[in-house]
Parts: sequence; structure tokens; C-alpha cells
Amino acid sequence: MSSQILVVEDESGIRQLIEDALDGHGYDMVMCNNAMTAKTHLSTSTPDLAIVDWMMPQISGIELVTSMRKSEATGNLPIIMLTARSAEDDTIEGLEAGADDYITKPFSPRELLSRVQAALRRSGGHQAANTLRHGDITIHLDALRVTVGDTTMPLGQTEYKMLHLLMSNPDRVFSREQLLNNIWGINNFVEERTVDVHILRLRKALRAQGVHKLIETVRGAGYRLAAL
Repeated sequence: MSSQILVVEDESGIRQLIEDALDGHGYDMVMCNNAMTAKTHLSTSTPDLAIVDWMMPQISGIELVTSMRKSEATGNLPIIMLTARSAEDDTIEGLEAGADDYITKPFSPRELLSRVQAALRRSGGHQAANTLRHGDITIHLDALRVTVGDTTMPLGQTEYKMLHLLMSNPDRVFSREQLLNNIWGINNFVEERTVDVHILRLRKALRAQGVHKLIETVRGAGYRLAAL
């Protein structure tokens, strides 16, 4: 079962941008163009995460978020607020109203996807608890299994841990030392070149599925999983 994301945004262009950014990542998106429609949906269903625009007619995003926080069903729901207002006081107001995260317009699809994935991981939602997705790659956490599309990709334990770390932090550059500390532990006696060996093995496994280019080498810095 996929995570349901409620999107409350009155601008059709922004709704389409959000849909395009999250499409293909296993989310069930419910689009509402105003707060009243969102409230109607929330009366019968509880999503795993909500993306709420601040400036909307009749009922503002701030008012909607405040009411959601007072409800038992949505009191702990992860909420990301969208707004063109970028002043520090506005950010504080949005967070104090109950938003967990705050994204200012214009925003990039990559940023939105990363924020959504991070919010679901923190909340322990279904997506975070059972699967981790990046494009065609899915990590089935309960089964410790990786698939690309419908094909299972065999991986060694170390390559699995490395892929999991990179997929949990798309577009973040990890140095060899950081990879060593995260995968082998801080008090390890493993040489840094060992990281390169396992990156090669991971790329080989990904190459067989045609997705090896997602693992990028950042000259003089380390490695990262390319954001989509």
C-alpha cells in the first residue's frame, strides 16, 4: 500500500508541478484546490502527509493547518507548507501554526521530493517503514531486498547498506570517511579505498539493470545518488 499525500493548493500550475515531482515514486496523491475540499476529504480519510499552500481564498493554509492540529486524526500528521512568503517572521508563523516543514516558492521538484521523503521517514509512515524508492529502484526494507522495476537485484550486505544510505539521502555527497563511519562504524579499521571497491560492485549490479549512472562520483569529495 502506497503513502497517501494530500495536496491543498489553489493554483493549478503548482498542483501540476507537485504531481510531476512526486509521480512515479509510489505515492497516492489527492489534489484539492481549496481548504474546504481538503476538510471534506479529511472527514473520511487520513493521509500520510499533507502539502498545504499558505495563501488560499476563504480559508488560508494557516487556518487549515491550525484546525488539522486540533483534530485527533491529523494531530500528528506531517505537514509541509508552501508559500511565496519568505520573511523570517512568516516562516516562524507557519511553523508555530503546526507545519513541520516550510518550502518557499518557486521551488525545485527535487527539493520537494527530498522534503517529502524525509518527512515520511521521520513520521514512520508506510512508505518509510516498508519501502524506499528512487526512480525505478525500490528497497523492500522488511525483506532486505532491492528491485528495479519487477526485477530483483542481487546485492551483498555491504552494497545493500551503501545503497540504502544513498537512497535515504538523495543528492547528498558522502565522503569516503562518512561512508566508512555510517556502514562499518566509527571505530573501524577499514581503509578508505575499500569504499571504492564496494561502489564499483554496487555500480556493476546497477549497470545490469541500466541504472548505474545514478551513482555519481564527485571529484575530490566522494559519492552521491543523483536526485531525479
